[in-house]
Amino acid sequence: MSYKKSRYSSLIKPLTGLVDFCILIASVFLFEINLTSPYVFITYLAIGWFIIAIKNNFYEIQRHTRIIQVIPLLFRQFLVFGIILYAYIGVFRQPNISRLALAKYLILVFVLIFTFKMVVFLLMRKYRAVLKGNSRNVIVIGNNEKTRQLIKTIRTRLDYGYNFKHQFTIEDNTSLKECFNYVIENNIDEIYFSVAELSNKQINSLVDFADNNLRELKFIPDNKDIFSKRLKYEYYDYIPVLSIRAIPLQEPINKFLKRLFDIGFSLFIILFILSWLTPILAIIIKLESKGPVFFKQSRNGFNYEEFDCYKFRSMTPNEDAHLYQATRGDQRVTKVGGFIRKTSIDELPQFFNVLFGEMSVVGPRPHMVSHTDMYAQRIDKFMVRHFVKPGITGLAQVSGFRGEIEKEKDIINRVKYDIFYIENWSLLLDLKIIFQTFTNAIKGEDKAY
Repeated sequence: MSYKKSRYSSLIKPLTGLVDFCILIASVFLFEINLTSPYVFITYLAIGWFIIAIKNNFYEIQRHTRIIQVIPLLFRQFLVFGIILYAYIGVFRQPNISRLALAKYLILVFVLIFTFKMVVFLLMRKYRAVLKGNSRNVIVIGNNEKTRQLIKTIRTRLDYGYNFKHQFTIEDNTSLKECFNYVIENNIDEIYFSVAELSNKQINSLVDFADNNLRELKFIPDNKDIFSKRLKYEYYDYIPVLSIRAIPLQEPINKFLKRLFDIGFSLFIILFILSWLTPILAIIIKLESKGPVFFKQSRNGFNYEEFDCYKFRSMTPNEDAHLYQATRGDQRVTKVGGFIRKTSIDELPQFFNVLFGEMSVVGPRPHMVSHTDMYAQRIDKFMVRHFVKPGITGLAQVSGFRGEIEKEKDIINRVKYDIFYIENWSLLLDLKIIFQTFTNAIKGEDKAY
C-alpha cells in the first residue's frame, strides 16, 4: 500500500535558507565596502555560504535538536564564513576594500541570522507544544527499559511534536500483522522498535513494510550497557561501516576552537588570579605545615600518556598521597587544605597544565596512575575517557560525581557522564560546565573534602 502525507514542514528549510540569502545580499548595500563589482562579490558570498552550510549541516536541525547544539552550529558557520569573506580581498585582488566595513557587515549578518534562526527554532517549539502543529504520530514496538524511557520522553517533551499512539509487544507473525494494520489505519508516521525484542526475520518484515508504505522506521539499539550515544556511519566504497562513536573533538576546527578557548581562559586565570593568590596561599600553607607549596602527582591524560598534574598542597606530606584518595575526615588534610579543597582553589595550578597543553579546562577528570590501572581492568569503557584531554572540571563533577569513589556505581556513573561529554562536546557545553563549577564552588559540595 502506498502512503504519502502532505507536510508543509518540508518548506521550512528552503524558506530559512532563502531568508538567510536575502540577509546576506541586502546587508551588502548598507556599508561602503568599496567594491569594484558588487555582483561578483554577492555571487561569491552566496556560493561560499551555501557550501559551508552544506558541509556544516547548518540547515539540518531536527525537532529533537537541543538549543545547546544550535548555538555552536551558528558560531562554526560564521567562523568559516568570516574567513571566506576576507579571502575575497586576496582571491580577487581588491586591496581597496574597506576591512572595517567588512567587519561591520559580518557582525550585522551574524546578529540578523542568529536572531532569525533562534526565533524560528523557539517558535517551532511553541507551535508544536502549544498549538500541536507540525506533529507526527508514532508507535513503539517493544517493552523494556529503553522503550519505556522513550515513551516517557515523547509524552513529556511536547515541543518535539510527537503523538504517541500505541505500544506493541511482538510475539509472533500475527501480532506483527496487527501492528502493520494499526499503522495503516491510524496514519502512523514513525515506527520505533527495539532490536532486542525482534528476530532478524521480523526486523526484515518491518523494514519491508516501512519501505513499501513510506513510513519512517527508527530502531532502539540493544547496547548492553555500552554507554555510547552515537554511531558513526560511513561508506568504504559501497560497503557500509559503523563506528562505535563519533568524537566531535577529533574534528580539526573543534579541536582548534577548544584549544584557543583553553589558552585564553588559562591565561586569564594565571594573570589575574594566580598572580596574586599564589604568594598569599604560599605563606599560609608554609605557616601551617612544613613542605612544598605545590603538590605534583602523575596522572594519565590524552591517549593514556602520563603527565605531572599540579595542585596547591592541601595535606601534610605523606607517602600515601599517590595511592589513596582523600576520604571524609581524612587526618592528612590540613586546615587551610580543607578550605581550598572545599572551594576547589587547590585545583587552580592546573591552569598551567592547560596552558602547556596537557589538560583542558573542561574534560574527564584525570585519575592517579594507580587508580587508572585499577579501574581500567574493573570498569567497562573506562579507557574511553582518554580519547580527549583530561579537564580541571567536567560534566561528571558538576553532576554530583566528584571526589571520593565510595561505591563502584560512583565510578560507573562518572564514566557514563564522561562518555556523554566526549560524544556531545560543544563550546557552549564547556561554558555551561564552567559556570556550574563556579556556582558549586560558592555553594560548597558535600563531597568536596
